[in-house]
Parts: sequence; C-alpha cells; structure tokens
Amino acid sequence: MIARRGVPLPALLALPLLPGCTGMQSSLDVGGPAAGELRLLIVSFTVICGIVWLLVVATLGWALLRRRPAGTGARTQRQLTWAVSLSVAATAIIVAGLTTLSFLATRSLGGGDGEIEVVAVGQQWWWQFLYPREGFQTANELHIPVGRTVRIRLESADVIHSFWVPSLSGKMDMIPGRTTALTLKAERPGVYRGQCAEFCGLQHSHMGFTVIAEDDVSYRKWLTGQAQPARPAATEEIRAGQAVFLAKPCAACHTIRGTTAVGTAGPDLTHIGSRRSIAAGLLETTRGTLAAWTADPQTLKPGTTMPLVPLTSIELRQVAVYLESLK
Repeated sequence: MIARRGVPLPALLALPLLPGCTGMQSSLDVGGPAAGELRLLIVSFTVICGIVWLLVVATLGWALLRRRPAGTGARTQRQLTWAVSLSVAATAIIVAGLTTLSFLATRSLGGGDGEIEVVAVGQQWWWQFLYPREGFQTANELHIPVGRTVRIRLESADVIHSFWVPSLSGKMDMIPGRTTALTLKAERPGVYRGQCAEFCGLQHSHMGFTVIAEDDVSYRKWLTGQAQPARPAATEEIRAGQAVFLAKPCAACHTIRGTTAVGTAGPDLTHIGSRRSIAAGLLETTRGTLAAWTADPQTLKPGTTMPLVPLTSIELRQVAVYLESLK
C-alpha cells in the first residue's frame, strides 16, 4: 500500500533503479575509452596506495620489534638521514606520478569535437535530450551510435546537476547559466545507466537516465522514427484519450508533435510509449504505470513539479491508453 505522503521503504526497495536497463552502474564495467582510462586511474591509485600502506605498516612493525641501540652514533645518524631522504623522494615521486595519471585521465573527459552533438538539460528531476540537427527532443533516454564520438553539451534549467554515465565516462557538472561539455563513445552495444551525481533536491536519487548504444543502422532508424510526429489515433479509445489529454492542463505543460499540445514545462511526450521508463527511471513504461503516474505523481515522486490533474476513472484509463500508443 502506498502512503499518501510517500512510498514506504519496502516499496522503494522493490523499485528498479532504471527499468529495462541491463548494464551495470559501475566505473569498473567499462564500455568506452574514457571509462577505461578512469578504471586504470582507480586501479593505479588502489594498488599504489595499498603498497604504500603495507610498507608503512611493515616499517612500523620493524621499528616496534627491533632491539633499541645503546646509543646514536654517526653511522646510525647517517642511516636515519638516508632513510628519511629516500622516503621523502619516494613520496614526491608517487604524488607526482598519481597527479600525472589523474591529469591524463581527466583530460579525456573534455568537451572536444564529436561526430554527433546532443544537448542535455538537467531539470528537477528529469533529463531533457535535444538533437539539434534532427530537430527533436526526448526525455530520460539518450541514444548514441557505437564507435562514434558524441559531444554532449550540458546545461541546467534550475540548480547544479551532474551528468554521469560510469561505464562510458566521468562526471561533469551542469551549472545554471553556464554551458559545459563532455564526450561519450561506446565501444560495444548495450544499455548503460546514468545518474545525476550532484545533490539537487528532494528527488535527486530518482533522477536517472539510460544511454542506449546501438549499431549505426538501428541508430538511424531510431532517429528517423523520433523525428516523426505522433502517429494518428487508431482506435476510438485512443482518440478519446487524446481528446481528454488536449482538453486538460496536460497540453499546457507537454508537447506531442502533430497535435495542439505545445507545452514546454515538462518532457516531450511525442513518443513516450517507446521509452523504457518514465519519471526519470522510476517506473517501467506500461499502461498501468502511466495511469498511476498521471493519477498521483506526488505520491510516487514527492516534490515533483507535475501537478495533480483531476480525472475520472474512465478519463484516466483513456489517457493511459493514448500515452501507451505514442510509439
């Protein structure tokens, strides 16, 4: 049972982080060259720091267990001087080496040129992805072709967010009034999980997205489909749902290309039925979840800016059928 002011812990634990996502959200599960450099950096830091820790513990143990000398002669002083000097030199070399590795790894995250450019806009609490060349936008689902460099231009509509796909690249902050960028390149097809990595408000943890890397043919097919307006209503129930959607405040906040709904406050819903999840990865896209979200978004995601729209049970079913048909 869902409580009025929020979802109880067992229900929250039962919700998948990103429904339909098969990839791991881990920097060690590498799917791209930038993530590979970051994994090397993580492994290098772990191994080197582990060796240093072992040497320090071994030295400490030797100092505690050895027999103390009767005096501190010149020879002992020279030995101590050499030991301290070597330790200082080793520390400087290790710090310089790790700093260089860190610089080389993070340099690959920069927003250089890419074969494709996508604009990612962080919102409280969902992701807007715009494809300027093709002239359409989508929400919470980023498609990229395998083996090609994609430049992601990062913007924020409200507060500081952070764009992070651990298996493909490092994270980059999205700052209001400032444009940043990073590049993504997937070396193998798959579905990769992304997440906002900067605390941005009440529903920060429910601000996820998916990156779908696919072969060039599938990617071009997806682009062609997404650029099309919404398909015409095919049944009487779908037409009724469309009429309800356009008559209610839904059309003032959302866009459905090919209809009179041209709102910009919420996600573009032109092809919402083809997306893997809704509410930024909170729920799998089904007729039931579409109805539940439309009926009471504040219970599922407290603090979301989507208002409660009064609908009868018949209207709710019709709207859910209509949204599911938008593929």
